[in-house]
Amino acid sequence: MDSEKFQCVGAVLHKAGDLRIESVSVREPLEDEVQISIQSVGICGSDVHYWTHGSIGPFIVKDPMILGHESSGMITKLGSKVTSFSIGDRVAIEPGIPCRKCTLCKSGKYNLCHEMQFCATPPIHGSLCSYYNHPADFCYKLPSNVSYDEAAMLEPLSVALHALQRAGLKAGNSVLVCGAGPVGLLNMMTAKASGASFVIVTDISEQRLETARKLGADACISVGKLSAVEVSKLVCEELMKHGLSGDGVDATVECSGASESVRSAIAATKPAGCVVLLGMGAPEVQIPVLDASVREVDIRGVFRYANTYPLALRLVASGKIDVKPLITHRFELKDSLDAFEVTRTMKDGAIKVIIDCSNSAKA
Repeated sequence: MDSEKFQCVGAVLHKAGDLRIESVSVREPLEDEVQISIQSVGICGSDVHYWTHGSIGPFIVKDPMILGHESSGMITKLGSKVTSFSIGDRVAIEPGIPCRKCTLCKSGKYNLCHEMQFCATPPIHGSLCSYYNHPADFCYKLPSNVSYDEAAMLEPLSVALHALQRAGLKAGNSVLVCGAGPVGLLNMMTAKASGASFVIVTDISEQRLETARKLGADACISVGKLSAVEVSKLVCEELMKHGLSGDGVDATVECSGASESVRSAIAATKPAGCVVLLGMGAPEVQIPVLDASVREVDIRGVFRYANTYPLALRLVASGKIDVKPLITHRFELKDSLDAFEVTRTMKDGAIKVIIDCSNSAKA
């Protein structure tokens, strides 16, 4: 009923380049939902891409859409059938809502559900607003030592966890992470926390490589305009320098999406190793298929994540992974345009930008 709705404030994308902070309507939560006062929202590269281009692949912004999917907040209302939470509970929000009924969902691969409704993927609204409804079974109660900002970081951390699970990472493995953006850095940190013996990070930015060093990377390589063969040679030299096999790394996570980086990932991976393609680049990339084939290098795709939020939360709560150093900038909801611009330009060493929605009252 319209009388049960109220207005709050949200960051609404109308079309490419047209992001507005405006009043949005919030309905009562459904029987299986909770209503959440959003506190912290991280800006993802996909949010910026929708803002600048109006689309990602087949997902096109045709109607006004609230952005944001890396979110946390406090429960303010309960649906009639929700018994697992109480008003006032602090929660992290897993942003993808699958059908729960198809073969993929039932096999645990709900991230691939054809009916997936994912926050801020057209036409589904995101959660960069002051109030938001979400199914209770995709919310996770926070322990007292995990902040709202850290809880928002569980989303990109889940991406890293799923990528490394797809890579088949084992304790003692060597790992190459291509790209030192937020997700690349989280892959490096997660690999270290998971027992990787040696982690190498590549990037074209010296500033980001320095951040990777400070956060625990064992070696960093500035790739610039180097060819795949040249990058592979440098990776193998780093391995041998530390007493490891010069055949290449056990697993590579490619986080940039750049064509040459994908080729470097394959070249630098040892025979029978695994390359995971996490970065979203061009729809088609020329790769050395024969080289990968004769060396039995597995090439695996990765899309979002499934069943990772509980583990991500435990890793942060236990201190095994400290996401706080990645949070470099914070803005209020009313200043979202500035926050998006800082994220786009990586101004002042920006890694992860968080938008604080806690001071945004009902409109």
